[in-house]
Amino acid sequence: MKTLAQIARILSDHHLCLATAESCTGGLIASQIVAFPGASEFFKGGIVAYADDIKRRILKVPAATLVRHGAVSAATVRAMARGAAKLYKCDCAVAVSGIAGPAGGTPQKPVGLVFIGVAVKSYMSSYRCFFKGGRAHVRRQATARALELFLGALRRIDTL
Repeated sequence: MKTLAQIARILSDHHLCLATAESCTGGLIASQIVAFPGASEFFKGGIVAYADDIKRRILKVPAATLVRHGAVSAATVRAMARGAAKLYKCDCAVAVSGIAGPAGGTPQKPVGLVFIGVAVKSYMSSYRCFFKGGRAHVRRQATARALELFLGALRRIDTL
């Protein structure tokens, strides 16, 4: 909760709002955020875009991005973050897509591979992460890491 308290303070201090777009975490990030008292002050909402057609239709991830890079990619999570920010009319967004397992991995994209995208105002970045363990553990680790990475991006806000 320490990470969320810091996120809440920075968003509040700068009058910013947050949206999420989640695939493999299935809403865990949004769930963690709304468990924080006062989340309604900065959190607008989130979407679980598990299927590629939802990524395309709702988050406006270009079909070419999904074909060229796949759903589990840096390009896709950046597009998901942009789409969530636009959909919810927010300054900030966090997006996650990955392979939680136990199946679905390939040699190029193994189980435990998760991409995290963060957007803060005009700043956009994506991160390639690997998590070990079972499905639930991968999802929990991805959720925690996404919030940490978002906090790191927020801390740069005065330079954006």
